[in-house]
Amino acid sequence: MAHFYAGTSGWAYASWKPDFYPAKLAQAKFLPYYATQLNAVEVNFTFRQLLKDTTAEKWVGETPPGFCFSVKAHQVITHIKRMQQTEDFVRRFLGSLEPLARAAKLGPLLFQLPPNLKADRSLLADFLAGLPRVPSAFEFRHASWFDEATFDLLRRHNCALCVAETEERVTPDVITADFCYYRYRKPDYAREERQAMITRMQEHLAAQRNVYAYFKHEETPQGARYALELLQEIASQQQTEKPR
Repeated sequence: MAHFYAGTSGWAYASWKPDFYPAKLAQAKFLPYYATQLNAVEVNFTFRQLLKDTTAEKWVGETPPGFCFSVKAHQVITHIKRMQQTEDFVRRFLGSLEPLARAAKLGPLLFQLPPNLKADRSLLADFLAGLPRVPSAFEFRHASWFDEATFDLLRRHNCALCVAETEERVTPDVITADFCYYRYRKPDYAREERQAMITRMQEHLAAQRNVYAYFKHEETPQGARYALELLQEIASQQQTEKPR
C-alpha cells in the first residue's frame, strides 16, 4: 500500500504558538509534538551544514516509527560545485544521514538547483550516473529544464521531478519516478486548490506511488494546518474505501 506523507519545511517556530503548538510547550518539545500531528518534515538547514550524528539520533528518538525526514542537499553540491565533481562530498553528505537511514526514517533527498542554472542535460546525466541509489527529487528553478529530455533522464534513474509551486513559478506536474514530491510554497491556498491537491494525491496513491507534500514554513502555522487537513481527509477517504 502506498503512503502519503505531509508536513512543512521545518518545525522550530515559536510563532506557531498557540495555534499549533500549545502555549506552554518548550521549544525542545516542538519536534515530538509536531510528530503527533504530522508524519513528515522537510529539513532545510542541511543546505548550509552537515547533520551531526547526535542531532540525527535525537530526532530519531523523538519521532514515532514511520515518521519521515526529507532532507535538502547541501549547497556545496547544488550551488557551489553546481553538480560537477561532487562525488566525494555527496558520499560525505549521505554519511551524515546514516542515523536516519538506519532507523528507516530517511525520506527522499531534495536537490534544489540555483535559479540561474540553465538546462544542461550532459551535466545532469553525469551527476545522476554518479549518484548512489537513494530516493531523490530535483527542483529545477530555470524554465529551460522543463522538457521531455530532462524528464526522460529522471525516469531512467527513478528520480522525481519536484513539483514546486510558488507565486512566481509552477513546475509541470510530471511523473518521473515511483514516488512524487510536492513543495507548496504559496502562503495561502483556497479550499478549491486544496481539494485539487487531495484529488491528485489520491491518483498517485491509487497507482501505488508514495507521495511527499511539504508546505512553506511561515511565521504563522497555516502550512502545518494545510498539511494536517490533507492527511486527515486522505486518511478518511482511505478508511471509507476499505472493503468491509
